[in-house]
Amino acid sequence: MSTLLTPKTDIRRAGDRFKTKISWLDSKHSFSFGGHHDPANTHHGLLLVNNDDVVTPGSGFETHPHRDMEIVTWVLRGSLVHQDSTGHSGVIYPGLAQRMSAGTGILHSEKNDSWRLGGDQHTDPVHFVQMWVVPDEPGITPGYEQLEIDGELLSGDLVPVASGMAKHDGAAAIRIKNRYAALYAARLDAGQSVELPDAPFLHLFVPRGAVHLEGTQPLGTGDAVRFTATGGQRVTATEPAEILVWEMHATLG
Repeated sequence: MSTLLTPKTDIRRAGDRFKTKISWLDSKHSFSFGGHHDPANTHHGLLLVNNDDVVTPGSGFETHPHRDMEIVTWVLRGSLVHQDSTGHSGVIYPGLAQRMSAGTGILHSEKNDSWRLGGDQHTDPVHFVQMWVVPDEPGITPGYEQLEIDGELLSGDLVPVASGMAKHDGAAAIRIKNRYAALYAARLDAGQSVELPDAPFLHLFVPRGAVHLEGTQPLGTGDAVRFTATGGQRVTATEPAEILVWEMHATLG
């Protein structure tokens, strides 16, 4: 597929993202989302949503529906309570991979897990990235999966977080219902580096810290890069950082 594509490295700066800011939510959108629409910025490869959200204590997303979408949530700070109409509930925290398959339809809520009790206060914001990719086919049975991978992240390598690709059978933390997509994460100390995969479509996001992408410019918190028909570059942390990388071997029409 990549032989039919023109190689391109498209840097998207944090400050250029769409923004939704209300009393309890500070959200930045890499692609068109909600009331923000740009027909030239609806997706990259199979990735439709890359929302960088901060939710205040005691608040969150009330029960709302989704359909025919694979939704992966990655928490960077704090904790997030998930509840859905299939009976799943849990607390998502840093190092825990979580996937919800909306399929034929699902209702869920997501709330900041901070609380107050007596003289103790746990009132931190929760910071997380939520990413959506389409499934291979519509109408699948809704589902939920989560697994802690904090130990694997200590390696400083790219760790497969969520994948539907055959090469990650038994290796990825959680499975998504798209055989052309995989998400990796890496936690890097200053000076550590990883090599990006080579694929028709890649999406690199820096949710915290600062890195240098080989052959290009420095990247800071909130910056992203959309790669087409390229890969293999090294990403080196210039300060402690966390990166999220989507490898995709197909795109939306």
